[in-house]
Amino acid sequence: MKRREFIAVAGGAAAASACAARAQQPAMPVVGFLSTLGPGELTFVMPAFREGLGSTGFMEGRNVTIEYRWAEGDYRRLADLSADLVNRKVAVIAVMSGTAAALAAKAATTSIPIIFAIGGDPVTPGLVTSLNHPAGNITGVSFYNSPVVTKRLELARELATGGSTIAMLVNPDNPVSVTEGKVVQEAAAAVGQPLVVFGATSHRQMDEAFPAIGQQRVGALIVSADPFFFSERVKLIVLMARYAVPTIFANREQAEAGGLISYGASRTDAYRQAGTYVGRVLNGEKPADLPVMLSAKFELVVNSKTAQSLGIAIPTAVIARADEVIE
Repeated sequence: MKRREFIAVAGGAAAASACAARAQQPAMPVVGFLSTLGPGELTFVMPAFREGLGSTGFMEGRNVTIEYRWAEGDYRRLADLSADLVNRKVAVIAVMSGTAAALAAKAATTSIPIIFAIGGDPVTPGLVTSLNHPAGNITGVSFYNSPVVTKRLELARELATGGSTIAMLVNPDNPVSVTEGKVVQEAAAAVGQPLVVFGATSHRQMDEAFPAIGQQRVGALIVSADPFFFSERVKLIVLMARYAVPTIFANREQAEAGGLISYGASRTDAYRQAGTYVGRVLNGEKPADLPVMLSAKFELVVNSKTAQSLGIAIPTAVIARADEVIE
């Protein structure tokens, strides 16, 4: 055989061998990521999700691929986005931010594992049958806690002047937000606290709610935990400042953005736990064998800079209990 022919044959054999080796390598698993929010709204917690995933041996781009689907506040898109991930035949679906998104994913598949991180009770809407034994193909992390909701009412009462009416803002399109409103109404009634509830599902309705809140001369406002209110936190903070209404938010990111006070579970901690569960499923565990985890880390954040700009005096007792005071 001539030298040129030998090189060609050898080169072809080497290429064929390389192709065969690549063909024998296992395909990189794909995680479907579904959120009610937009990509810019989760930048602060995504490192925690990836950290949890990494604790089980998976790193995005190295040995796992993540397909992102964002509803960007439009709940009507959730069914189609879920169906798209199912058609993509992902190995697991990670549902972040919103019970509505988790319900859409559950409706789309009974076979692909689903891991959620939500702020609502997963049992009442039927996501799981129980916390310890979720059954089926779905489990995850919940940072909902009834005492946390009533704690926001207690904070509002401390901010409000004696006997003042307290207002609450809920999203009628979100069952979790509505339920939270009912819990606060019951708690307020039990202690004789006047409470008025306002609903908002759009910018226009938020703009309409605050003048009405001002007319009621409320002593404080509670904003329910809701993806829409979270994504529109800057607008809510602007309205809070315009009408000088002491406002209690659910997420620390809302206080960091200029809100007066926030009290709720650590979303960062919840997303880290959810990432760990996704990795454990990729490693072969079944959702039915993984109990729903409840967040154990809660944070009270006070923005004293906002208080000063609004001329609001935060009670010393509240500041003393704060996990963080933003100066």
